[in-house]
Amino acid sequence: MCIFVALMQEETSNTQGFNLKQVIVWALLFMMIGTSMELYLLGHYEDSKQFIPLTCIGISLLFMVILQFQRSGMMIKVFRLLMGLTALSGLYGVYLHLLANYEFEQEMKPTESAWNLFLESLSGALPALAPASMIVLALIGYSYSILLKQK
Repeated sequence: MCIFVALMQEETSNTQGFNLKQVIVWALLFMMIGTSMELYLLGHYEDSKQFIPLTCIGISLLFMVILQFQRSGMMIKVFRLLMGLTALSGLYGVYLHLLANYEFEQEMKPTESAWNLFLESLSGALPALAPASMIVLALIGYSYSILLKQK
């Protein structure tokens, strides 16, 4: 935690409040820790595909720490690539959740139209749009990488 405190003290602001970089760092940390905790509490680790968001978050957190000690252009590019993969994992998660919900609805209502099954799958047992939070996490992380380049 002291690494993140050092990060917060790195740039001083002319005001008593947080500067933009501090807000983004805290938002990114909050998203990473909160999402990881939620996935863990929901038991989102029973299948290898369910480890994808946890892996993306873990590696992203590791790179945030690395970026505190080595802010080379290459490291920032790798972090941005990781944020892109994190966003893609969110899209893949939405697809997997919708597919599982669709298949369940299809078993329950075999004569229903495809459109109605799709609409029902949006509010199915698995939260269909919850994995999109990984996209938000990636956007916050990408914003952080932009701020790292600015001095």
